[in-house]
Amino acid sequence: MKKKGKKDYFCANFWKMRKIEVCCISANDVLEARKGGAIRVELCTAISSGGVTPSFGLVRNAVQAAGGELLVNVLVRPREGGFCYNESEIRTMIDDIRACSDAGADGVVIGALTPDGDIDMEACRRMMDAASGMNVTFHRAFDVCREPEKALEQIIELGCDHLLTSGQRPSALEGSALIAELVRQAAGRITIMPGSGINPGNIAEIESVTSASEFHSTARDLVPDSSLRHVPELGFDEVSKVPGMVLRTSSEIVRSLVD
Repeated sequence: MKKKGKKDYFCANFWKMRKIEVCCISANDVLEARKGGAIRVELCTAISSGGVTPSFGLVRNAVQAAGGELLVNVLVRPREGGFCYNESEIRTMIDDIRACSDAGADGVVIGALTPDGDIDMEACRRMMDAASGMNVTFHRAFDVCREPEKALEQIIELGCDHLLTSGQRPSALEGSALIAELVRQAAGRITIMPGSGINPGNIAEIESVTSASEFHSTARDLVPDSSLRHVPELGFDEVSKVPGMVLRTSSEIVRSLVD
């Protein structure tokens, strides 16, 4: 059975040399990513904490905003913090994967580790079974695993389509040497997708060092906050260095990354 997510091979943008996935937190972000020429989005909420699973109302609206022109992959992460999950959390993620499929998502973004920092193969296999027919990315739980070369082989064994990684460093630029090694090791068996801190000013260097062809970015810029009662000290919103401004996906930044 062909995976739902494989329709990206037929998208007009797919054959461009540089392919951009955009991390989005709203349907409007998805529209901006689409306008800028992204091939795929990763939908989540709580982006400042690394992202957690969004509501399924948001998933449905994001799929509608994508309009069939780019893929919508949904982050499946039940909470903030580490990636070692108990049975209840694993069941929650499995239910969320199925709900994402029912809501029309093309794929999911998953990951789980053992307490020692190895890939939790049992939990991941259960999630892969639930995601049958969908595009699957293994997320940056990889960046805290203890043996990256072994972990990559396990992720390939699971059947994941993409691995999102910063090369086990705070940014993909800093981790570019390991990312390059992973690209060579993968040898086309999985797409290694650099992510974290990627912007128009450094993507060419990361591309050159790693030989990666797909990249993950928030592609965000400051826009005015529509609320006249912006009170950041109350802790309700993501902190911006510019008072009265918030970060949102920008089609112009997406286009700069693509080009």
